[in-house]
Amino acid sequence: MKLSIASGKGGTGKTTVSAALASVWPRRRIAMDLDVEAPNLHLFLTPEITGRRQSRVEIPKINRDKCTYCGRCAELCQFKAISVMGEVILTFPEMCHGCGGCFDICPEGAIDTDTRDLGEVAWGKCDGFDFLMGRLRVGEAMSPPLMRDVKARGDEMIAATPADRVPVDIIMDSPPGVSCPAVTAVMDSDVILLVTEPTPFGLYDLILAHQSFMPIGKPMGVVVNRAGLGDDALYDYCREKDLPIVFEIPYSRQIARAYSNGRLITDVSDDFRKQFVDLAHKAMAMAGEPVTAEGGQHA
Repeated sequence: MKLSIASGKGGTGKTTVSAALASVWPRRRIAMDLDVEAPNLHLFLTPEITGRRQSRVEIPKINRDKCTYCGRCAELCQFKAISVMGEVILTFPEMCHGCGGCFDICPEGAIDTDTRDLGEVAWGKCDGFDFLMGRLRVGEAMSPPLMRDVKARGDEMIAATPADRVPVDIIMDSPPGVSCPAVTAVMDSDVILLVTEPTPFGLYDLILAHQSFMPIGKPMGVVVNRAGLGDDALYDYCREKDLPIVFEIPYSRQIARAYSNGRLITDVSDDFRKQFVDLAHKAMAMAGEPVTAEGGQHA
């Protein structure tokens, strides 16, 4: 099962929810930080990092001895990473998304492979579960290729699991917003939890996220952070759109103090811990994976 924790805007508590869920998830799991431009899940989960690797993306390098300047590569590239002007061809590596289409479409085989550094993928161990994150290189504009590399490393970690072990779930802390990085994060999820707050800004960005992710066709639920703040417009929207509110986190000085100290909500009280265990069960049920009262999967 893959669970994405997403939000239409930053600062709603997405990482707070991701870290708390990862800490109490009742099955084997990987906590994955896909907010590669500003990763901070590790600040709450404090993993022991056991491995790192550089992430690179393949980019085009023109072999001018073979190029006939037909322009097919430039016509294909929607990101203008290749430009052909008469008998002059230019590449703009920082604009390349690494789709590989130019390699396939060139009739002369005049495009060789070069690489560009994206950043770093790192993995390790938390208390009882695995951890995985990406960190984008300073100055790098394209985060989706690095995010795909982080996901690929997650697949490698799952593939290394012995066949007789229970399945491994992935809890993904997604980047905020509704642009390409956010869609890249949630597109292969089984369930999407949208974290928001009951304010005009929170509602506006929830609407954007809900509308953007609906075409993916995955179950969505709402986690309302700072409940008790603001007004009822958020609740009215969720009722109108039949969008279930699966959890509410109260507007609490105790929670804010724990957050400022890098502590998990689940460590604040036993009651909060039980509520997040219940949220984990709800997420599994939304994915069609029934669980026992103790959190184990039915045989």
